[in-house]
Amino acid sequence: MKREINAFDYAGDICKALPKGILLTTKRGDEVNTMTIGWGHIGIEWGRPIFVAYIRDSRHTREMLDETNEFTVNIPYGNVDNHILGYCGTKSGKDVNKIQDLGLTLVDSDHISVPGIKELPITIECKVIYKLKQEVSAIPEGIQSRYYPVDAQGNQDFHYAYYGEIVGAYMIEE
Repeated sequence: MKREINAFDYAGDICKALPKGILLTTKRGDEVNTMTIGWGHIGIEWGRPIFVAYIRDSRHTREMLDETNEFTVNIPYGNVDNHILGYCGTKSGKDVNKIQDLGLTLVDSDHISVPGIKELPITIECKVIYKLKQEVSAIPEGIQSRYYPVDAQGNQDFHYAYYGEIVGAYMIEE
């Protein structure tokens, strides 16, 4: 059962959950993938409710999101198995089916094709309205060296910011 909510009524819960991790879920055809994110924010931009998610260039989720331009944000609320966030933050959807491996329960969304996840009951439905790749030269060196170390191939794996207009939000209840 779903109960429609105003995402901003839960903004404090979302902001408190982010440092520990929340899930961002995408869907391409029959493939549903979710990943743990720890960077994001909720607010108003261009007079619209927005959730901004930051996804590294190398992530499978980014590839899917670029094709579909829809995502859900799934926020822990109440008692949540922390193993879910750990697993989804260390495994790639290129290699494993995280939904199946964890036995997660998908719940159809109302406004987009991407489902919510019952085990993380606050769900925000988003349609991408803007995407921005980080400008490397604008990031201070101290931040670059800490968060974007150069790998053996000379890459730094920067983030894209996905501005998702919030088109729906609900609480999944028993």
